[in-house]
Amino acid sequence: MKRLVFLLALAGALCASGAASAHPLGNFTVNRFSGVQLSGDRIYVHYVLDMAEIPTFQERQKIRSLPAYEREATARIGRGFVLSVGGRRLTLTALDHSLAFPPGQGGLATLRFQALYETPPLTASAPLALAFRDTNYAGRIGWREVVLASDSGTRVVSSTAPSVSRSDELRAYPKNLLQSPLDVTQARATFVPGRGSGTPPALLSAADLRSRVAVATTDGGFARLIVRDHLGAGIVVLSLLLAMFWGAAHAFSPGHGKTIVAAYLVGSRGTARHAALLGLIVTVTHTIGVFTLGLVTLALSQFIVPEQLYPWLNLSSALLVVAVGFGILRWRLRDWRHSRAHAREDAHEHGHSHGHDHVPPQGDGWRGLVGVGVSGGLLPCPTALVVLLAAISLHRVGYGLVLILAFSVGLAGAMTAIGLVAVTARRAFSRVSLEGRLLRLLPAVSALVVLAFGLVMTARALPAVA
Repeated sequence: MKRLVFLLALAGALCASGAASAHPLGNFTVNRFSGVQLSGDRIYVHYVLDMAEIPTFQERQKIRSLPAYEREATARIGRGFVLSVGGRRLTLTALDHSLAFPPGQGGLATLRFQALYETPPLTASAPLALAFRDTNYAGRIGWREVVLASDSGTRVVSSTAPSVSRSDELRAYPKNLLQSPLDVTQARATFVPGRGSGTPPALLSAADLRSRVAVATTDGGFARLIVRDHLGAGIVVLSLLLAMFWGAAHAFSPGHGKTIVAAYLVGSRGTARHAALLGLIVTVTHTIGVFTLGLVTLALSQFIVPEQLYPWLNLSSALLVVAVGFGILRWRLRDWRHSRAHAREDAHEHGHSHGHDHVPPQGDGWRGLVGVGVSGGLLPCPTALVVLLAAISLHRVGYGLVLILAFSVGLAGAMTAIGLVAVTARRAFSRVSLEGRLLRLLPAVSALVVLAFGLVMTARALPAVA
């Protein structure tokens, strides 16, 4: 009885946690903040780096000694600044730095690094032109912010940058900007320097840096499954069921082609068997995708960053949908021409029926089925990748793989259910005494819907790979 109560409590805790992402901007992001402080006759640059779980996992593979890593990161980031005053580039000297690894999703850590730099003294009575640019981590996605403030007698005449951080130096990202984060890497200003060295910005200690972060400490329900301390048989079974639940819930989030699946099965006159096969293809594709991306993250992190693969996967998925939509439309046009040709004859003299209630078992029909299934599972869920990497870190690889498979089964089950609803609805409409032309047009309209969705997806995916 106690065991049952414990299992129910565990299930409630996991379900209550929701599907919240541990990092507000997503598991792939590398977020940067540059605070340019004009203080007295010096310019200080306060830099903050906030890495989410997956880039942190990759970064930690490179670390052999924390002090050596901090020194190397401080020097490398300093070289990535382009700061010029009066058209002359200034050299920045590192003053201080600190590093922390706050807890993230699925038992993985995040990374938070900060460093402080200063310029040589400046002397001028007339306004000086300042230009600043941060070139660090240029190819990584995430929040990029630059602010410019002054004190200790320095007077700012004009500035293109705000004086206050919108994210509290990457500690509190505005919720209304999470889907379109700031992308500011440079600033220009005109200023008159003050006298004396001024007051440099204060850095947080490593302990404060670890506690004052923008990471939500509550994991998503799926990611929490991998970090359970005790894995008895009951816990494992419940975890697998919950993984399937989170997979099904993930299927109903934006994406994964739910409308495309329904339109495809209507347009191709699919059956319940085809809906089940679609689910199987989604399961296999999603599981293979997570494993492949995990291998890329582990083995090829020096050459490929995983988030750079997602735009290409998006484009591949979109082109598959376009091909499937075009194929269904071509079949429907062929059927329509076939029906018109036989309308001039007595079709019953041929002794066979021309109904097309099933996707053809060979050729284009199966290719379309595979195309829709692959497009629905091609984009791996980032949380599933976090679970895989956490399983490797915790030496629970087998358990992690089974959880990901269960998650994919839940995802596919939801897609199959959507397909079955579409098939059932089509059959119900076919039994209703409606205008025959309307019923004949329904598959063609569904084909156009699939094609239109594919074209829209392609248009959205192309800018990301251009």
